Amino acid sequence: MSRTYLIDLPAAMLSKLLRLGLPVALCTGAGGALAAEAARFPVQPMRMLVGFAPGSLTDILARTVGQKMTDTWGQQVVVDNRPSGGGVVASQTMINANPDGHTMLMVSAQHAISATLFPKLPYDTLRDFAGISQVVTGAHVLAASRELGVKSVKELIAAAKARPGQISYGSAGVGSGAHINGEMFSLEAGINAPYIPYKGPLEAMNDVMSGRIGFTWLSLGVAAPFIRDGRVVALGVSTPKRSPMFPNLPTVGEGLPGHEFDQWFGLLGNAKAPRAVVNQVSKEVARIVVLPDVRERLQNLGTDPKSSSPEEFDRFIRSQIDRLGKVIKAAGIKSE
Repeated sequence: MSRTYLIDLPAAMLSKLLRLGLPVALCTGAGGALAAEAARFPVQPMRMLVGFAPGSLTDILARTVGQKMTDTWGQQVVVDNRPSGGGVVASQTMINANPDGHTMLMVSAQHAISATLFPKLPYDTLRDFAGISQVVTGAHVLAASRELGVKSVKELIAAAKARPGQISYGSAGVGSGAHINGEMFSLEAGINAPYIPYKGPLEAMNDVMSGRIGFTWLSLGVAAPFIRDGRVVALGVSTPKRSPMFPNLPTVGEGLPGHEFDQWFGLLGNAKAPRAVVNQVSKEVARIVVLPDVRERLQNLGTDPKSSSPEEFDRFIRSQIDRLGKVIKAAGIKSE
């Protein structure tokens, strides 16, 4: 004898009932319709676009989150790398895809930077994307050459003021997060530190170790082995709080009050995607990032798990575009 269930359940529970093949009569009204829409998701393999190469931090985060989604939903999440244009190509690919929620985009602070850095983008950064959730917050580390002879942020600033234009710094590329952070630091500190772009963070780090440049900004996870080996002098992390990876390392803000740069990463969807689906994926991200094995992996990368609601992430991106855009304009940074 068949049975019909009148339900008003969370999407995850409803999804399980549907997949078991149980006949279900949905509640009438908006709540029931939204639950049904989310319950059927996903109905096919999903794609998570990444605007950077395999092995990058963005890529690692996408694969970590994507694998857990695959385990939960039973649909494969395929990571699709489109390493070109500082993430712009991947972003354009996402908004051109079917807006049914099965295509997502893992982004970093670079997404907000590009909104100002590039005068003509093939999309509207605020209008065409829907925030799903932030995934992690991350720190840059300010690493100085041992030959410079400084041991703190204050000493670096004093040395740069005493030798204006003579102590240079480098990072991976014009318009990168590390570059924007470096220019923000110079503006706030009132120093003249010439910028030298590199192809990657390790190339910049090599020149810091050799003394060719005075300092660099790079991801804490990348800098960690150089700091532990004493090959560079770590002066501080860019986040408001000290990192659990190096609890004795001060924040840059302790030496330069007000300085803060969050190397954040998060997940975006198409603005036209069903809202119920966006909310469901957001809740799944929140569940994933606090799993013990995921948390441990994220912290080993020099990042800290941090989820948000879609609305919170949208507001955060808007604030980042405004804040980082002011630095780009003040420093006169132009895209290459």
